[in-house]
Amino acid sequence: MSRKVKITCVDKLGPRGCHRGHKVGDSWDYDTERGDLCPLAMHVLFPMIDILRYGGELPVSQAGDCRFCCPDVDVINVFKLEKVD
Repeated sequence: MSRKVKITCVDKLGPRGCHRGHKVGDSWDYDTERGDLCPLAMHVLFPMIDILRYGGELPVSQAGDCRFCCPDVDVINVFKLEKVD
């Protein structure tokens, strides 16, 4: 049984704005809104999302949650992944 996953942009580390317009505080439901998320970010996030959806666990960041960065060095949006029941 798969679980729902929520993706939230929680930080921005790079000097330029996101070319898809994502901002800190934006959230997406993986099941219904994944097409709205930047393809570069999805490429990084998909393996971790799949692990969460099917019952696996991910390493926890210093912030206490699961965080991963987009690969665009000029943007570096930070995304948090959460299981939603």
